[in-house]
Amino acid sequence: MAGMTSSARPLLNRSLAEFGTTIFAEMSALALRTESINLGQGFPDTDGPEEIREAAVRALRDGRGNQYPPGPGVPELRLAVAAHQERLYGLAYDPDTEVLVTAGATEAIAAALLALLEPGDEVVALEPYYDSYAACIAMAGARRVPVTLRPSEGRFRLDLDELRAAVTDRTRLLLINTPHNPTGTVLTREELAAVAELAVERDLLVVTDEVYEHLVFDGAEHLPLATFPGMRERTVTIGSAGKTYSFTGWKVGWVTAPPALVSAVRSAKQFLTYVASGPFQYAVAEALALPDTYFAEFRADMQAKRDLLASGLTEAGFEVFTSAGTYFITTDIRPLGEKDGFAFCRNLPERAGVVAIPNAVFYDDKEAGAPYVRFAFCKRNEVLHQAVSRLQRLAS
Repeated sequence: MAGMTSSARPLLNRSLAEFGTTIFAEMSALALRTESINLGQGFPDTDGPEEIREAAVRALRDGRGNQYPPGPGVPELRLAVAAHQERLYGLAYDPDTEVLVTAGATEAIAAALLALLEPGDEVVALEPYYDSYAACIAMAGARRVPVTLRPSEGRFRLDLDELRAAVTDRTRLLLINTPHNPTGTVLTREELAAVAELAVERDLLVVTDEVYEHLVFDGAEHLPLATFPGMRERTVTIGSAGKTYSFTGWKVGWVTAPPALVSAVRSAKQFLTYVASGPFQYAVAEALALPDTYFAEFRADMQAKRDLLASGLTEAGFEVFTSAGTYFITTDIRPLGEKDGFAFCRNLPERAGVVAIPNAVFYDDKEAGAPYVRFAFCKRNEVLHQAVSRLQRLAS
């Protein structure tokens, strides 16, 4: 074909060849094709607070952010992020040198890993993991070393001995996600203290993905790893507005870390998007100043949705693991006589008119993840009721 290279070398960088099209694109397309309820991809089907949406409109009309915003992010948002971290967690960050605004948490993850890793480095990450982790580690030329969260007594748990054994002389960084997507696990104080102790002992950097920090249920507590002894100076903490305020399309995230780490991450970030989401940054600055009652009401609403879907999934025959955080529920399909999550999820739209995600895509060890399937409950109640009704077909 004219214009095509004659070289036998693949067009796609070999480090990315294993990833292909994301499962989210595949399953969302399947939902559209079959007119199924999409409980696969994790985005709400309603917008967040009206006053925050109006703040974005006001910024657009006032000409704030319509041109390139400052590289580190608009000052108002950096101040708001710093105030949020100090008010909720007692973590004091300088908004000028210790806060960096990114194009969502996904860019923050990419910039942090590209900045801090070199070929040959090892990254210990909790498995199952958000799919961009593996791709970003690969793009940095590093090697991922998974430590698998395993189900026990109704939740997925971290084996601290396995975590310690995974660290070698080549380990550069621990990649921690809590509240954890896709399992819904929230690491306990004891687990986080052990992670912190290991990081200090082995002089490791830590990147923590905390985008679901405000979605913790049943009295669970989100504890930023940077609050533990010896961790503030070695931790890159990642946050995001999308999950907390239900404006996922705005793509506003941030990094908080000591100046040297922020400077390193910014060096990579400037060659990714450079800047993004100008007017939305001003709106998110106002969102971060909402009273604590907003977070309490948002959490209570999501917990009610979780309970609604969990009850329906249990009645349909799934084994349902407790989701202590995020807006996902992980289930085991083996009680339904199934064992292949990929096949189950590809057939579920025809069987029940619902789309879910096979957790195996989040594992290096596909067999370990094979029987688990993830559902998202960040949808309107009427949608969840309809999905539960459809899933009852599986029980019959």
